[in-house]
Amino acid sequence: MEFQTIRHDLNDGILTITLNRPEQLNAFTVTMAEELEHSFRAVNDKDSVRAVIVTGADRAFCAGMDLSRKGNVFGLDEELTPGLGDMADLDDPAIAAVRDTGGRCTLAIHDCRKPIIAAINGAAVGIGATMTLAMDRRLMSASARIGLVFGRIGIVPEACSTWYLPRLVGPSAALDLVLRADILDAEAALAVGLVDEVHPGEDLMTQAVAVADSWTRGRSPVAVALSRQMVRRNGTLAHPSEAHRIDSLAMFWTSVGDGKEGVAAFLEKRKPDFQGRASTMPDFYNDWVTGPGSHSAPVR
Repeated sequence: MEFQTIRHDLNDGILTITLNRPEQLNAFTVTMAEELEHSFRAVNDKDSVRAVIVTGADRAFCAGMDLSRKGNVFGLDEELTPGLGDMADLDDPAIAAVRDTGGRCTLAIHDCRKPIIAAINGAAVGIGATMTLAMDRRLMSASARIGLVFGRIGIVPEACSTWYLPRLVGPSAALDLVLRADILDAEAALAVGLVDEVHPGEDLMTQAVAVADSWTRGRSPVAVALSRQMVRRNGTLAHPSEAHRIDSLAMFWTSVGDGKEGVAAFLEKRKPDFQGRASTMPDFYNDWVTGPGSHSAPVR
């Protein structure tokens, strides 16, 4: 895929995706949504990639939706009159022009088998903020700003952010952030739990790489992918016995796969040589992540 609005750089197993519209402060477009969704899904089958970092070109991370577009700036078809029943099948082509483009990205992030780290290097507002909520860790430059500013222009939070935000900061703080629609500095964002780490701008990418390395270097790619999805999905289940079903299957298949090498390496006091690949997951995996309430669209 030829990218118009983002850039890919792969170095030592870490794919850096750079939002690349610097003259527009990396403002989000329908094309950017499509390119990001493609990237987060395609990386599942790229065994050369063990982690992903998302950042912005030059001085901004993402200044929100590009509001200069003609017609509906969010890329939606105003001739349609959708209702709740129309949204039952998210892959139905008839609702493609109803679906929120940011949500397409965050669902792809949610389904990804590789850890995804946000390196928020500058202004991150609107979708620039909400897309990061679906990522696994948010690092922010000390000089950056972040805001859920939707209320200022009469719209609502998108990108599945009302699912992620309360889980990160709690329901009371989430509602306050949404309704105030303030733009926060890095220390305020850290204090409320909107981001996980704050670093000087010149250290941001080094620290993001350090997180990616600590999570994935010398680890089983299959175990990393399973662990990521287990933490994301099992905590939302109604009873721990439901998590036990998934834990049991994941433990079984890792124990007969890379787990054998891991145990042998431990006993022999050497580094493990894991052979598992996230492009080839245990048979139960696809049924699990594409089950009721899940959405795992194919790469297009």
